[in-house]
Amino acid sequence: MILTEGVYRNKEKGFKILVDRVWPRGLTKEKVAADIWEKDIAPSNALRKWFSHDESKWAEFKKKYEKELASAENIEKLKYIKSLERKYGKIILLFGAKDEVRNQAVVLKEVLDKIR
Repeated sequence: MILTEGVYRNKEKGFKILVDRVWPRGLTKEKVAADIWEKDIAPSNALRKWFSHDESKWAEFKKKYEKELASAENIEKLKYIKSLERKYGKIILLFGAKDEVRNQAVVLKEVLDKIR
């Protein structure tokens, strides 16, 4: 099972993976409580800056991020995360965005859920 959760809420129990390219502002490692930080699976800096959490760009952001995730390097990272899901049973993808519906963790979860 893969879930998403904001780092500012962070109440779920399970193996936690921070999937932001940059560390969440104002939070310590203890507060984030991520087991690992997979910043390289996050959207590229160019895509992240272009999107800038603009709701009107969401559909295009999803397409562009899914394309980034399809790279050979990212496919290996996706497989690794799926192996962690098999090992721990429950994975929580942590994100720093305020918008809990439109962020990279949501897209990443959708892509991971399609991998068997």
